[in-house]
Amino acid sequence: MYHENDPGLFQRALKAFWDWLDRLLNSAASATPGGTVGLIVVVLFVVAVLAALWWRLGTPRRQPTSTASLFGDRPRSAAEHRAAAEAHAVQGHWTQAVQERMRAIVRSLEERTLLDHRPGRTADEAAAEAGRALPAHTNRLRAAAREFDDVTYGGRRATDESYHRIAELDRDLERTRPALAHSATSTAHNTRQGAAQ
Repeated sequence: MYHENDPGLFQRALKAFWDWLDRLLNSAASATPGGTVGLIVVVLFVVAVLAALWWRLGTPRRQPTSTASLFGDRPRSAAEHRAAAEAHAVQGHWTQAVQERMRAIVRSLEERTLLDHRPGRTADEAAAEAGRALPAHTNRLRAAAREFDDVTYGGRRATDESYHRIAELDRDLERTRPALAHSATSTAHNTRQGAAQ
């Protein structure tokens, strides 16, 4: 009967928390140069640093492994990927535009049979394989794959310049003939036969 108006467990826990927080802030204020005002300045500085980091680095994300697939579930043609990339670019959605343009490059190389159709291929794998058939573009293919990985898995934002570089690579690859290994072998074979005669 004497304890029926006593605070409940939750109220006692809440009071204990506020008492602890009060002691913590008082001890921090007494240890900080300038007392309470100094503590407020330090807290505001820490909040400003955290806000600057958040603004610069963006929302923290879990980074998937680098073996994530280049394509989604539904296969599309290179033309469809290019159209999607251009639509994103018109709207200023550079990250999606870069992703779609890289997919267009890889799908185009598959359509030209310079790459085999392989589900689960990564952008890095595609760039390495395409670089063997198109050696003049090896460095640009690697750079495009890196850009794709950065915006897709690294949380970075693409820019219009990065999109236009990849779009230019796509156009250049369309006009480039592959360096076929067997043509070099047959040329060497024909040269040996001509020398023997």
